[in-house]
Amino acid sequence: MKKILIVEGNLREENQSFTDGGIKTHTESLKDSISYFTEDIEIDVVNPSSDSNISDVSNNLNKYDGMIWGGSSLNIYNDTPEIRRQLDFMKKCQNNIKNILAICWGMQVAVTVAGGEVKRCQKGAHRGIAHDIEINEEGLKHKIYKNKNKIFNTPAFNFDEVVTLPVNSTLLASNPINKVMGVSFKAGISNIWGIQYHPEISYEKMISLIHFRTERLLNNKAFEDQHEIDSHVKIIENEKKVSELNSRMRELENWLKFIGLKINV
Repeated sequence: MKKILIVEGNLREENQSFTDGGIKTHTESLKDSISYFTEDIEIDVVNPSSDSNISDVSNNLNKYDGMIWGGSSLNIYNDTPEIRRQLDFMKKCQNNIKNILAICWGMQVAVTVAGGEVKRCQKGAHRGIAHDIEINEEGLKHKIYKNKNKIFNTPAFNFDEVVTLPVNSTLLASNPINKVMGVSFKAGISNIWGIQYHPEISYEKMISLIHFRTERLLNNKAFEDQHEIDSHVKIIENEKKVSELNSRMRELENWLKFIGLKINV
């Protein structure tokens, strides 16, 4: 049986607020999405920002067939002890795990550790949805985008972006907001597939997150007022009506196949 590690990027306090608000954590959403494709897999979960046994996990990373590092509300350029612990753990993972799927925050951590740079988005933000992601010629040849439409919309929530890629990276996909929406690179012994969006999270959850974070989103000027929020949610609701589940989660499916799992759907 294949064994993977899921890394939770959010702080324990943020996850508790999700739970209190009736929203699944990103790890819970990811496990649900994996179970859609297969249950013939063993999953461990670690939170490098808060777990007291992180050194024990670090010493046994080579037992995993792959790792998925998910999203977070953190900003990589903030120099906090919790972020430094995540960067340190990612470095250990890159030296011990051959296959890494780095999603959103996970991609930003992986890129930073490998010598790239992340900054605040200059052209806006993805607030629950990313439009018009276009797979380039390199991306069309890459396994992460097998059977994926060349241009697509997807769940996404990010205010930061990769501005400098690690050496020898291959850019796979872009959109008008972020140049780096999909990337592939090697670091240590790891083959890293990075995406700046969330195929594993439903549009329903993205809408819930917008309502959950309304005060925060208004305070940081992500939206001007409640009317703009309501109009934006309608855009996501319309996309949800035409979105097809297998197509939305194609990147996750392709990665699971890449590490040798048999998919049930």
